[in-house]
Amino acid sequence: MSVRIVIAGAAETDELGKLPHMSATQLHLQAARNALADAGLGKDDIDGVATVGTPGPIQIAHALGITPAWLDGTGVGGSSFLFHVRHAVAAIRAGLCHTVLITHGESGRSRVGAPRFAPAPDSLPGQFEAPYGVLGPATTFTLTALRYMKETGLTHEQLAEVAVAQRRWSHLNPRAMMREPITVEDVLASRMVAYPFHLLECCLVTDGGGALVVTSEERARALGTPRPPVYVLGSGESAESPIISQMEDFTTSAAFRRAGEAAFAEAKISHADVDHLMIYDAFAHVPIYGLEDLGFVGRGEAGAFIAEGHTSPGGRLPMNTNGGGLSYTHTGMYGMFAIQESVRQLRGEAAAQVPGVEVSVVLGNGGMFASAATLVLADREG
Repeated sequence: MSVRIVIAGAAETDELGKLPHMSATQLHLQAARNALADAGLGKDDIDGVATVGTPGPIQIAHALGITPAWLDGTGVGGSSFLFHVRHAVAAIRAGLCHTVLITHGESGRSRVGAPRFAPAPDSLPGQFEAPYGVLGPATTFTLTALRYMKETGLTHEQLAEVAVAQRRWSHLNPRAMMREPITVEDVLASRMVAYPFHLLECCLVTDGGGALVVTSEERARALGTPRPPVYVLGSGESAESPIISQMEDFTTSAAFRRAGEAAFAEAKISHADVDHLMIYDAFAHVPIYGLEDLGFVGRGEAGAFIAEGHTSPGGRLPMNTNGGGLSYTHTGMYGMFAIQESVRQLRGEAAAQVPGVEVSVVLGNGGMFASAATLVLADREG
């Protein structure tokens, strides 16, 4: 029988938003200590460390006084933390380590010690996209959004509905950066950032962090972790192209599809089993792709599905219930926060709690549809 793996601890930094007094390292460490406390564990209980960026796993392990038997520094953008969970599951089952701490800390808004973003001139984006003005998320994601709108008939109003739906959730969340309810008219009246994206259709830019403790169900019980275990039933990972201009189809993510199919197959679930959904929302169209590529709706149907209220409070498929990257927080790599909200929902302790959540699916995006990972989490063993 396969070893059952659980998330035994999950926590974010004390604050999210604008934190100019904290470096990325401090954000990592505060989140790590909070997650360890949540799990009722100490640093000596940890023998695996995973994170992405600078500082990396070696620095985080050293700063916390952990001597790891296993390290993972996989860096594939905002989906990295979902990859880390998947890799931790495999490592624990293989006996390479017993308990893994996954951390995130990013000074995305205050830029304390943050590197300057610019592609190297000899890189693929530096050679083939940047010279033509395609640089960074706002001007890169537009390529896919505009093609999708042209081919499926998605309207500007339907695109705006994504931001409106998620603000309905963040309005219920005291930790969300943006809580004031908005309308479609408000979204379309906000300033244009890069056509077709208005300001309220673009993710926030914040500081913050989060951390997870992953271990076996048996070890969690032996260590006496106090929190309800969240089971990792399935996972999948994939990638497509490092530059958006080379996607096989601008209107769908092959990486989303492959990662989702793998996770659903491993978890042995169907769409009808899913009570709650977190889809990475760097820009308003990404949840639209996620709903279709995961198979919850057909091609071209996601815009109307969201506009009809199905993902909003009281809807039949609650999605991005913390407010998402559009309204809750977005440090630059959002995947950690999507996992955190799924854990809270499964534990029954979310700010905007959905009744009866037993299975939650998390879909992470890395770069501009470059990488993807999916987790199927549950409040019970598979």
